[in-house]
Amino acid sequence: MTSHNEELFEQSQRVIPGGVNSPVRAFRSVGGTPLFFQRGQGAYVWDADDKRYIDYVNSWGPMIVGHCHPGVVKAVQDAAAQGLGFGAPTAAELEIAEELCRILPALEMVRLVSSGTEATMTAIRLARGYTGRSRIIKFEGCYHGHSDGLLVKAGSGALTFGQPSSSGVPAEIASLTTVLDYNDAAGLEKAFAESGDEIAAVIVEPVAGNMNLILPKREFLDAMRRLCTQHGAVLILDEVMSGFRVGLTGAHGHYGIQPDLLTLGKVMGGGLPAAAFGGRADIMKHLAPLGPVYQAGTLSGNPLAVAAGLTTLRLVQAAGFYERLTKLAQDMTEGIAASAKRHGIAFSAQSIGSMFGLYFGATVPTSYAEIMACDKQAFNRFFHAMLNEGVYLAPSAFEAGFVSAAHTDADIEATIAAADKVFAGWK
Repeated sequence: MTSHNEELFEQSQRVIPGGVNSPVRAFRSVGGTPLFFQRGQGAYVWDADDKRYIDYVNSWGPMIVGHCHPGVVKAVQDAAAQGLGFGAPTAAELEIAEELCRILPALEMVRLVSSGTEATMTAIRLARGYTGRSRIIKFEGCYHGHSDGLLVKAGSGALTFGQPSSSGVPAEIASLTTVLDYNDAAGLEKAFAESGDEIAAVIVEPVAGNMNLILPKREFLDAMRRLCTQHGAVLILDEVMSGFRVGLTGAHGHYGIQPDLLTLGKVMGGGLPAAAFGGRADIMKHLAPLGPVYQAGTLSGNPLAVAAGLTTLRLVQAAGFYERLTKLAQDMTEGIAASAKRHGIAFSAQSIGSMFGLYFGATVPTSYAEIMACDKQAFNRFFHAMLNEGVYLAPSAFEAGFVSAAHTDADIEATIAAADKVFAGWK
């Protein structure tokens, strides 16, 4: 019997390229037919066949308080009753901007946008406008959205200019990006020694989540801050994913590293399209209408997204919120890793705050190269086996996972039990 997921995917491919509106949804990395979801509630999602899954994708991060939280839903409904959008300032925009600046130590001023890609793209434009320089540094395995200058892979050597990683990105644009190894402080030192006066910005995920979960080394973080200060470059921390996920003050608060600019998204929109970038006031004042760096957006600060985001930001500030999430993620990763060890499977796992990583390798990776050395086919097998057990993980070996406040101890125990069942049948 053909499933509704298969029927929908077949129909979608006729009118949507690849049948999906974002590539990773197509299950190309893991194989098989993508799931089409019809509803979510708390820690669970239901697909088109009405099968329930424990959800550890959380809409790729935003659903930190769970699906359809009644407070968030009511806030959106109340906002919608007043108007879906105005293309003009609202008091709610001021309210969420003030809340972000109050919570996050890196923000003196902030501007609202509609997506993480827009936030990082504009932060880089602003850094270039502020410094009068063109070159940026990014790190292999970090993803900062799909703007041209960031769809760049490493060249043939550690310090060669970047090469386009997507058709349609001109080599001339990619050549302005230098791609280095994540967690390699020595490589960063060398790059600044060779071309420090050309570098406008260094952009990095302070906790990487787009090559699976990779934690930063202390010396790597410190080198970025020191070198950017020394050479007059702008340090941009991309916390679109880690913001409000690692903890209330994000990765920069957790590690005590002060960026010049910070990008945010996902959680701060509460599940609706919202993002932001901000930081030092002297840099932010170079933005139009105050300065010469142009940025605009018809839907920036959309009242529905602001309502969802503001409500979510208030919910995550409840006493014990992050302590509980941290324990849930730790319990799950430790339980799955212990099961794999009992069954003699090369596997490791780790978590930070509500983010977690699962790796089919004997040790927790610390770099892009180590991630690539993990057994991708083993992950793909595990992914589908866990789907069969009613557990929805990210459909890629190169994505971090998330727990939410809606997950219970029973959900975590059920997930560990599912993994143990899968590992017990591993051949």
